[in-house]
Amino acid sequence: MAEQIPADDYKKLFVLDVRDAGQFAKDHIPGAVNIEWRKVFAERGKLPKDKTILVYCNTSSFSGQVAMALRMDGYENVRILHGGYGEWKARGGLEAYPRTAKKS
Repeated sequence: MAEQIPADDYKKLFVLDVRDAGQFAKDHIPGAVNIEWRKVFAERGKLPKDKTILVYCNTSSFSGQVAMALRMDGYENVRILHGGYGEWKARGGLEAYPRTAKKS
């Protein structure tokens, strides 16, 4: 969830946007790499095995499928952005973590 990831931590992640190129072009998480969900498995050689991969789509449905396929192929470093891009944006995006940290 967006509020669990400090903005600086995104730099430590390989952020993978599995939405289509048109959606990615409109808006995306800064630093994200776009590979459409249908193509990720075929292009998995582009993905790091030594860095956590944070996968997202609009709602988590396609990212869940991508994560499962990659895990079955030996990628144990895959995490899903629960709620997807829409929820990430609604909760404040990169600013979500500081907002919740201040409430504590």
